[in-house]
Amino acid sequence: MLFVITGPSGCGKTTLIGKVRRSLGDLGFSVSHTTRPPRPSEKDGVDYHFVAEPVFKRMAREGRFLEHASVHGFLYGTSLAEVRKKARRGDLILDIDVQGARQVRRRAPEAVHIFIMPPVAPELRRRLAGRREDSPEAVERRLRNARGEVRAWKEFDFIVVNDDLGRAAADLEAVIVASRRRPAEMAAAVRPILKSFEKGRP
Repeated sequence: MLFVITGPSGCGKTTLIGKVRRSLGDLGFSVSHTTRPPRPSEKDGVDYHFVAEPVFKRMAREGRFLEHASVHGFLYGTSLAEVRKKARRGDLILDIDVQGARQVRRRAPEAVHIFIMPPVAPELRRRLAGRREDSPEAVERRLRNARGEVRAWKEFDFIVVNDDLGRAAADLEAVIVASRRRPAEMAAAVRPILKSFEKGRP
């Protein structure tokens, strides 16, 4: 299954995804490409694939992205090759923006879309400023973008409000576990059970 996790910058997507992946233990993660320079705490190939803008644009022209968009003044994209490779191993999480989520919905309508909502605007500002990894101008740009992003909440299959990290992580895990129990996902497990009822009286 493909799980698309979306929300404004600073809403806690990365932290929540990390907690749920550690808890469930069987979720892959697709590392996005970006033209944004790495922050001091980030590692190439772990947090993002950091690439020059000409490289990114060439990949886009060659159709090598599942989705890509310009966000906060930089380019971001999800590699088709990486998604296909990691999806063969099991369920996969994408951490992408609203524009990218819309593209994925068109190309992979079976994906589960989850929006991470910050509790209130002042808390989002506090979190963004508290990271101390973006300039004041970058923080303001991310807050302006967030005003539009939160209005897209109705487009998503599930909403998780990150007002308490432990509760939000539990909610996100519950959504993933429940999604795995949909009929299409359970067909292989149900098939032998159904066959057992065809052999006569139970």
